[in-house]
Amino acid sequence: MHTILVLNSKGGCGKSTIATNLAAFYARENKSVVLADFDPQGSSLQWLEARSPDRPRIEGMAGLDAGFRLPRAVDYAILDAPAGIHGAELTTLVRRAQTILIPVLPSATDMRATARFVRNLLLVGKVSRKETRLATIANRVPEAPAMARAAEIMLNGVNFPYQNVPGQIYRPLERFLTRLKIPFVATLPDSPSYALADARGLGICELGEPRSAWDFVRWRPLLEWLASPQSQPSRS
Repeated sequence: MHTILVLNSKGGCGKSTIATNLAAFYARENKSVVLADFDPQGSSLQWLEARSPDRPRIEGMAGLDAGFRLPRAVDYAILDAPAGIHGAELTTLVRRAQTILIPVLPSATDMRATARFVRNLLLVGKVSRKETRLATIANRVPEAPAMARAAEIMLNGVNFPYQNVPGQIYRPLERFLTRLKIPFVATLPDSPSYALADARGLGICELGEPRSAWDFVRWRPLLEWLASPQSQPSRS
C-alpha cells in the first residue's frame, strides 16, 4: 500500500482538491483506493457523496472517528489533512505516511507560511529520519495569456532573461526548497475544471472535456514522481 498524505498547515491551499483528484485517478486505473478525510470540514467525504456509484469505487473513511485504522489490502491510501495541524496531531498523522505532498499557492503570504511549516515538519521524527518523502506542488497558478506566452518564448529565444509573473513569484520558494532538497514536482493551473469536477464528485481526469484534458496533462510530472522510487522511503 502506498500512503500519500496531502498536508499544509495553511488553509485554502487546495489539499482536498489534490487528494480527491489523486483518488479519482488511481481508481480509474483500476487500483483499490481509500480516501481518508482528517479535516473536520469533511470536504473530501462530501466530494465522495456527490460521486456516482457508476464511477470507479473509492472507499471513504473519516479519519477523526475513534478507532480509525487504514485497511491493509488496498493499493493507495490518500490522506487529506486539516489546516492548522501541529504538535502531536501532526506527528501522529505523519507516522502514517510514506509520501507527503505539500501544495502551496502563488502568494507571498502562502509561501512564507509554507516555509515556516516545512521547517517545523523537518523536525518531526519520521521526516528527520528520512522515513517518508516530501514534495511540493505549485497550486492554482494563473495561466499566462497567449500574448504573454508568445512574448516569453520570443524573449527567451533571443537570450533575454524574461520570466512570467508566476515564475517570478515562485522563484524564492523554489530556492528555499532546493536548499532543503525537497523537489517541486508539479505546477497545477487555476482552472474552472476543478470546480466542475468537484461538484460532480469527479476528478478532472474523468470529465472528458477538452479543457480538463489539457489541465490533466499538468498532473503528469506529479504522477510520474509518485510512481518512481524517489517518492517512497527506501526499504532497508
